[in-house]
Formats: sequence, C-alpha cells, structure tokens
Amino acid sequence: MKSILQPNCRECARAAQPPSLDRRRFFRLAGGAAAGTLAGRFMSDAADAAPTRPDGHVAKPAEELVREFYAGLNPFQRKQLVYPWNHAGTRSGPARLGVYNTAIGPAIGEALTKSQRELVERILKSMSSGDEQSWRKITRDGGWDANDGILSCGAYIFGDPTGDRKFTFLFTGHHLTMRCDGNSEPNAAFGGPIFYGHIVNGYSQRNVFNEQTRQVMSVYEALKPDQQKHAVVDGRPPGREDAISFPSPGALPGIAGEDLSKDQKGLIEGVLRDVLAPYREEDVQEVMDIVRANGGMDKVHLAFYRDTVTSEKEPWSFWRLEGPGFVWNYRVLPHVHTYVSIVKV
Repeated sequence: MKSILQPNCRECARAAQPPSLDRRRFFRLAGGAAAGTLAGRFMSDAADAAPTRPDGHVAKPAEELVREFYAGLNPFQRKQLVYPWNHAGTRSGPARLGVYNTAIGPAIGEALTKSQRELVERILKSMSSGDEQSWRKITRDGGWDANDGILSCGAYIFGDPTGDRKFTFLFTGHHLTMRCDGNSEPNAAFGGPIFYGHIVNGYSQRNVFNEQTRQVMSVYEALKPDQQKHAVVDGRPPGREDAISFPSPGALPGIAGEDLSKDQKGLIEGVLRDVLAPYREEDVQEVMDIVRANGGMDKVHLAFYRDTVTSEKEPWSFWRLEGPGFVWNYRVLPHVHTYVSIVKV
C-alpha cells in the first residue's frame, strides 16, 4: 500500500478509470453485482439513504456510524477492508495517515453490498457540515471525479472501532482523502492529513472550489503593492504534494498575518472559514483550537507561487497558508490539488 499522488498528477487519469476486470471478479458478495451495473442505480438510491434532522445533519455522529459499518462487515470483508492500527504504509508514515488519489484496496462497488454502500455515504455526510454546498464540494457535483462515481472509491478501517480502542475510518478516491477517528490521533485536526481536489481548472467557475480561489484573490487584491511583491514567490512551493513537512522556525515565504492590517486579517480569516466550510463543526472547532494554541493567525503566512505560465486572470499556480503545525497547500493549475495538515506543536 502506498501513496500514488504525484506532483504532476500522472495518476489522475488512471485513478478515474473503473477497477480492473481481475478486481471485479475478486468480489461476488450476496446482494451485490458488478460495479458497472450498479453505477447508475446507486445514484438514485443515495438520495434517501441518510435520515436527517430538521437542520439537515445526519442523525448519528460519524464515529457511531463507523462502528455500525464495522459490525456489519462479514469475515471476508474485514480481511480486505480492515487493517491494523499501525499498518505500514507510505514512506511518510503509517498507512492510516497517508494521502491517496484512488482506492487503496477493493473499491466500494466491488466490496460492499447496497446497504453497506448507503451506510458509507451516511458516514461521509456526517463528516461534512451537512449543507448542500458542502456535499457538492465533497462529491465534486456528485461525480466524485471518477467514471464510476463513489463506486470506484474505497472505505477502510484501521484499528478497532469497538469500545475505547483506537481506530481510523479512511475514505479515499480520485482527488479525495477524508478520515474520522473519534480523536484517536491526539492533537491532529481531521485525524491526520486530508486531500481534496477537482479535475477542473481552479480559476473556472465550473470548479466546485472556485469560491475558495476567488476568496484568496480578494486577499491578494487588498494587499498594497509592496505587500503583493513580498507575497508572490517564483517557482514551486517546497515539498511533495502528498506529504508536505511543517515549516522550520524562522523566515517563511509570503506575508505573515502579523504584518497585515485589521481589514486584511479579516480577509485571511474569511479564507480560513471558507476552506473549512465543508466539514463538520467539531473538526472546524478543533482546527481553530490548534491554530490558537500554535500562536494564532498572526503566525500563519500566505504565499502565492508561480511555476507555470500565468496571466492577469490566472495569476499564480499555487497558494499556501503555512505556519507552526499548519499547512494548507492549494494548487490551482492545471487543476485543483489541496493538501491539508494541522497539528498542535
């Protein structure tokens, strides 16, 4: 098991393809069928899969639904979808903390029955803020950036979600890594690094994350000319897109929050609110608590990177918020890749 996300996304096209025929033949579960047959039917079934409260949120918390999902797996499914807590993974750490650009094992369309797939979607809805726009971002307009939609994604468990044991529920797909862990991973927002993206140009209004780009552009436009010059960096931001290290103490690229006016700081805070909007309240609160514990937004730098041909309408290829224990690396061109890691230091 390894991370396949490459800086130039050479694997994107491969990750978006249906599972191989060999993998399709591998699973023939009672109540299941071939992924291609189920793809269209699943979308109509999903609409009424999750009971919700009047405010639109899923009735049960994600962790409780994960326990329900785990309890419903048969022994063969557990062998394929459940891993030890410290299962070896990427060169950057255990598999549960990896960032992935595709299913890392048997995909949902191969491994799970209809009711189990519905439960996975309920888990994901419970991990989101619950509103329609957030779900649109997570699902990339319902298509999951893949030919087979959610059927080509994967749902896995590391550890044991029963009782008070440590566990992580890991959901992976093309341009998506999400997890929930019941705070099994101490002092780490989202239970570890997350990843999201969309195959569309980040400046295009067809990109579901376009408002995040526009919000950042409003910050740039509010900077004074000398601040803009300081904030823009020629070249590519350092680090692999799937395993970015936290910055060492000292000078960071870009402009620091403490060097901004009150109004400019308000715009930066607006960016943070916008990028956090798709996620459930408890995860957002944990992010904000960690940011405050690490010195607040004054210690976070904003930088704009140019490593491709840019224009007035598409002025940079990356932007990054970076500070103590904090990385939000957002690639705009040629399409969106976003790596997020936030820990208390």
